[in-house]
Amino acid sequence: MVRFFERHKVGIDLGTANTLVYMQGKGIVYNEPTVVAINDRVKRAIAIGREAKKMLGKTPPYVRAVRPLKDGVITEVEEVEQMLHLIMQKIGVSRGIFRPTVLIAIPSGITLVEKRAVRDSLIKAGARVFILCPSLLQQQSEKTCP
Repeated sequence: MVRFFERHKVGIDLGTANTLVYMQGKGIVYNEPTVVAINDRVKRAIAIGREAKKMLGKTPPYVRAVRPLKDGVITEVEEVEQMLHLIMQKIGVSRGIFRPTVLIAIPSGITLVEKRAVRDSLIKAGARVFILCPSLLQQQSEKTCP
């Protein structure tokens, strides 16, 4: 039975190398490199994931392909915002009346400003309820290490 009025539940892992997106009931629906291509003329993302990775080092002067996370830290806040927006569109949860509930694993070295930027980008991308969760591996290593 299709549950038309049920809100999508989405989990996002923003990794330095890859971004994973999990949807409840569907499993992993997005597993691609954390790369975004930006057209500087219009200040918009034109590609994400594998498509953007193919552009690394091969773009015209007005297009740049970047990795917005380096060493677990968001270095390109606006690019992450646009990347999240395109991911939500790509998996089909940013449309409609019922916006998704999102749990996002954020890098452990993220600042308060970057947390706000991720939160704002999720809202702009269509998330209604969101939960920012620091990297679980970082939490476990802090508990086990003296």
